[in-house]
Amino acid sequence: MNAQRDFGIHHIQTRKNHTCYGMGLGIMVLCDAYPGFPGDVRNASAWPFPVQYEICEGVDNRTLVWEQDKAPCREPILRAARKLERMGCRAIAAECGYFAYFQKDVAGSVDVPVFMSSLLQVPFIQQVIGPRKQVGIVCAQKRFLTEAHLRNVGIDPASNIVIAGAQDEYGCTEFDNLWDPEKRPARPEAVYDKAEAQMIRTCAAVVQKHPAVGALMLECTGMQPFARAVQRVVDLPVFSWGTLLDYAYAVVAHRDYYGHV
Repeated sequence: MNAQRDFGIHHIQTRKNHTCYGMGLGIMVLCDAYPGFPGDVRNASAWPFPVQYEICEGVDNRTLVWEQDKAPCREPILRAARKLERMGCRAIAAECGYFAYFQKDVAGSVDVPVFMSSLLQVPFIQQVIGPRKQVGIVCAQKRFLTEAHLRNVGIDPASNIVIAGAQDEYGCTEFDNLWDPEKRPARPEAVYDKAEAQMIRTCAAVVQKHPAVGALMLECTGMQPFARAVQRVVDLPVFSWGTLLDYAYAVVAHRDYYGHV
């Protein structure tokens, strides 16, 4: 990856109580067995920086997303965050946008930057596109995205946003086959071409229904593999977990610049 060593590193010293070094992002994943295409947060192969996963034991899709009482999730999530920090991760993220519910809890319990939800980008997007345009949030299931989720990542529910549910409103069955505990098969699976077509159809329909949308925010962990294909069709800025994680790594491991004048 690197042509030579970084000559700015000439003396090393223990940082806090970290056990590992040269780490990148620590990512909390659900205690749930389902695959992800490259670009999905839980697929390590496509990220251009080091990632370290930690399973939130006992926190699965049903307990995090479906269950109204999320209190049982709090301690396993905080425990996973502290373990990633202790290991030496430079920042902590999660794999599902619905982790937004615990953004403040986790950020208050560790001393590294915390990026619990792709939805953290929405207030930034609102500034980028201006108040006369809307941010189209395409989430997995609209019925489970509450005002508490939004407020905990700094989103005013009454602001210039529109929310669409890929699964519960637009019938993205390939996502059901991965994430819906009531519909997916015993071995969760998805077909790339079908999922891409469903995602494109959904996003195009959202933009057509809401012509004031000036940017799309793809909330879910498995949506960014199709972000470029979506963008070709809607011709709008597209934000996702991918744009957030790229940003998260950049702010904790800023790159050098090599060139000429």
